Amino acid sequence: MLLLFLTAAVLLAPVPRLTPTAMSVPTAPDPAPDPAPAVPAVGRAWPVGVRPPILRGWEPPATTYGRGHRGVDLAAPAGTPVRAVAAGRISFAGRVAGKGVVSVELPGTGDPPLRTTYEPVRTTVKKGDEVEAGEVVGTVEATGSHCTETCVHWGLRRADTYLDPLSLLPPWLLRSGPSRLLPVLGVPLPS
Repeated sequence: MLLLFLTAAVLLAPVPRLTPTAMSVPTAPDPAPDPAPAVPAVGRAWPVGVRPPILRGWEPPATTYGRGHRGVDLAAPAGTPVRAVAAGRISFAGRVAGKGVVSVELPGTGDPPLRTTYEPVRTTVKKGDEVEAGEVVGTVEATGSHCTETCVHWGLRRADTYLDPLSLLPPWLLRSGPSRLLPVLGVPLPS
């Protein structure tokens, strides 16, 4: 019965008038706006350890308030020093929802500048402090982590947009293979 009704509705519908606009070839849609500028690889150190195990990677949300993981969880026992990945200025050092949080604003990374966050951290810095890459900003707290084991959550934002914090690290810091020494050309060998 439904099929009969739909067939009749299609056959009895008025025929649309074709105007010159309707008969023209459709144009391509406007190009999408340029994506956000790439994240510069300004990082010079891992937040914890040399190359810590990644317990959970970055999973960007589909919408502003959608599900996802807005950072990277790095395995680290309580008391592990937490280091600034890159040089910057402490924009926040305190407690949020019972967890210690440190945020570092990275100058020279665009407008607005990038900001890294580390939690749960017992802070050793205060707002306004300047830090160098690799400088200790606190230690991993024993409680307050959302991981099944003790970890530090490392985040990256530009204004209200979450980004993958691993993109701050240059390829040589991300690789897990051994270092290789290259020959120095033009230098005589020792005799």
